[in-house]
Amino acid sequence: MTTLTTKLAGPTRRAFGAAAVAAAMIASLGASGAAAQSVEHPEGFNPDEWVIVASVINTTNPYMISNIEGAEAISEALGIPLEIVNSNNSSQTSISSIYAILASGKKPIMFVNTVASSDAPTIVEAVKQAGGYVTIWWNKPDEYKPQNVGDNFVAFQKHTGVDSGRCGAQALAEALSGEGNVILLPGVQDSTTSKTRVAGFKAEIAENYPGITILEERPSNWDPQLGGRNARDLIVKYGDQIDGVWSADDGMQIGAMQSFENAGLLDQVKFASDGLYPKTLEDIISGRGNNAIVGETFHRGYMASAIGLYTAYLAASGQIVPSELEDNKRESFFKLSCVTPANYEQYLQYDAEGAPAEFVSRLIENGPWDTEPVPLVGGGVEVLPES
Repeated sequence: MTTLTTKLAGPTRRAFGAAAVAAAMIASLGASGAAAQSVEHPEGFNPDEWVIVASVINTTNPYMISNIEGAEAISEALGIPLEIVNSNNSSQTSISSIYAILASGKKPIMFVNTVASSDAPTIVEAVKQAGGYVTIWWNKPDEYKPQNVGDNFVAFQKHTGVDSGRCGAQALAEALSGEGNVILLPGVQDSTTSKTRVAGFKAEIAENYPGITILEERPSNWDPQLGGRNARDLIVKYGDQIDGVWSADDGMQIGAMQSFENAGLLDQVKFASDGLYPKTLEDIISGRGNNAIVGETFHRGYMASAIGLYTAYLAASGQIVPSELEDNKRESFFKLSCVTPANYEQYLQYDAEGAPAEFVSRLIENGPWDTEPVPLVGGGVEVLPES
């Protein structure tokens, strides 16, 4: 495993498991934008004893890069050093890199975007043994509950996957007038996020659009390059039979759209996905590929990591006691919005320069459960549709 160290102004950060190019890209994220509101720590909390840790699945997906932006903004606001774990799509890399950070002796305030659901128990136990506090985003086993583990597993947090899949299915089917063939690009197979999004997509099609046929699905691990390769293979297999493409997130869609463009088919195919990444917004605004993108969902990686880390910080600093929280603040659903070319403009503000720092300032003022545009809307275990 390669360990790369990058010195930043203010809190320092190391990137574990990253290639040199990825580390340089990450290091550039904090170079511009407004500073987040600074926090006055409660009496008895010594920030020098702590380290903020953000673990992401990779550094090729724009969502993961946005996760890092949120972590940087929180680190700056709290005045606590930041460590970034680049899992390189590997559970083993993620866990071993986290172990290396925990061995430093500082107690972690941690956000983890898990590679696989099964990673969560191992990571949480390690953080617990180190006297730290962790929030897990997106993926964990349904039966593994923070309420049963203890206060060190502060919360599990996510946006609902079923709703995301339904948003994409409806937009894609309507754009195809209810008739056509589609391919699916899910994320990591052992990922509750991917599973729930796929289930939502399939349920919406089964319930409301009998004229839509799913030709095939190819898990693409949230990776733009793999999404592009899988799309290319499916183009070879199905050619112009493909009328639409749904991806479980925009990173894979970005790669898929490039493959369709290279094949000369982009103008003939419609796309829907999750995330409304900056590149996706650019393509919607420009009308790329005969207005190829027809449906999205809005949330931001920097919002997720900032919410997760601030929730963990509140526990670490004694400002909340996790075991005293309502269940929906231990297993939490945050607001997700369906987006189309007709309403995307209202979300542009969240990609303006300095947006992560501005969000963190509002987060500190309002708390992790009441900050727009992603307040708490529910909780528990996400129920998959029967259809």
